[in-house]
Amino acid sequence: MDSAALLKSVPTGLWIGGEEREGTSTFNVLDPSDDEVLTTVADATADDARAALDAACAVQADWAATAPRKRGEILRSVFETITARADDIAALMTLEMGKVVAESKGEVTYGAEFFRWFAEEAVRIDGRFTPSPAGTGRILVTKQAVGPCYAITPWNFPLAMGTRKMGPAFAAGCTMIVKPAQETPLTMLLLAKLMDEAGLPKGVLSVLPTSNPGAVTEALINDGRLRKLTFTGSTGVGKSLVKQSADKLLRTSMELGGNAPFVVFDDADVDAAVEGAVLAKMRNGGEACTAANRFHVANAVREEFTEKFVKRMSEFTLGKGLDEKSTLGPLINAKQVATVTELVSDAVSRGATVAIGGVAPGGPGNFYPATVLTDVPADARILKEEVFGPVAPIAGFDTEEEGIAAANDTEYGLAAYVYTQSLDRALRVAEGIESGMVGVNRGVISDAAAPFGGIKESGFGREGGTEGIEEYLDTKYIALTK
Repeated sequence: MDSAALLKSVPTGLWIGGEEREGTSTFNVLDPSDDEVLTTVADATADDARAALDAACAVQADWAATAPRKRGEILRSVFETITARADDIAALMTLEMGKVVAESKGEVTYGAEFFRWFAEEAVRIDGRFTPSPAGTGRILVTKQAVGPCYAITPWNFPLAMGTRKMGPAFAAGCTMIVKPAQETPLTMLLLAKLMDEAGLPKGVLSVLPTSNPGAVTEALINDGRLRKLTFTGSTGVGKSLVKQSADKLLRTSMELGGNAPFVVFDDADVDAAVEGAVLAKMRNGGEACTAANRFHVANAVREEFTEKFVKRMSEFTLGKGLDEKSTLGPLINAKQVATVTELVSDAVSRGATVAIGGVAPGGPGNFYPATVLTDVPADARILKEEVFGPVAPIAGFDTEEEGIAAANDTEYGLAAYVYTQSLDRALRVAEGIESGMVGVNRGVISDAAAPFGGIKESGFGREGGTEGIEEYLDTKYIALTK
């Protein structure tokens, strides 16, 4: 399907109660490779948000009462539908987000997996039945769906950040309203249409694209019928949402910012570390909360690592995501290019050296080249702030203790990467690093079967794994007489 035909096949209205509706106004969706308008979509208001919640509440009881096996079969059907339309979804994602199409195809595979995984978890919601210690009765513990949920998803993974929330919510028996990022609403709207075709009951999912997220979010959070808020995005916005949710004591899950260290010890397989570094840094063009943000390399191997890493980074080719020759697409917008440029300039002004890249090419589109900075001083902002771009700053260390301390020198704690050939060191360092996830000798750690989430200012709650469904379940204790 060509781009024009693909765009015509995507809903551009509001998706409320399983139906497409017109909005009172619209906003443009841009192609980040040239800033041209792809299409316009309906712009949700607070009234639309309340209508979506009406639809969710109307079917919540029936959906929660649906047999777990039936819910699982519907999720499996969604997985199969996404898989069958993988090429179209990937192309659409590339159009609105910019990543190269190979990256988009990888996201479709990853994102669909959450429906397959939680299709299987839907029938494994357990409880317990035991005698009370005093012998006076029985203790029955059961799990029930939290209720209507509101999910706010980011632009960098337009599919997977939604499926990672919808999969467990629907498996648990919850309805959900999704507000996709303003930059990338099309993938989620297409997904809603495909889920409807796959048999998801109407009302279980609503999608609200909007250019005024504050009004939509406030209307939902302040409505006592909403029972759960889940957010993926910046730490600053996450803190604000937690404060807003406090008045209604909403259940919340927050997957927030990251500043992932990539630590290479002197006993590492340097070639393997370089390949892992490329994966950890350049996945999604560096626009990922799990992306390696700073590289702490033992001085004994730093020169070798840097030389080989620079060579690998030089192999990336900038270009439009749908161009098969491209291996690195544009950043999401001009603001992000400016942010990356500012962080690189700050590091250079403090003494860092640009080994490759370091200058935006200019012209149409929001492009920034693969960049490596060496000899980055400890006071450089790029070691403290999330880059969200294809820039790798390298700094040295000597001892294991210094490597761990450098990794932990941040308020964030989402992901970390460690390279060493010593099992003892790997376990010791992994336990010592303050992070919700640690990759040992591997540059990609995301897995639908594993719990995803952070500590410290990277948030709380887990998505994926057997733990993910618990975020959408309430525990109920029933006291029985003997």
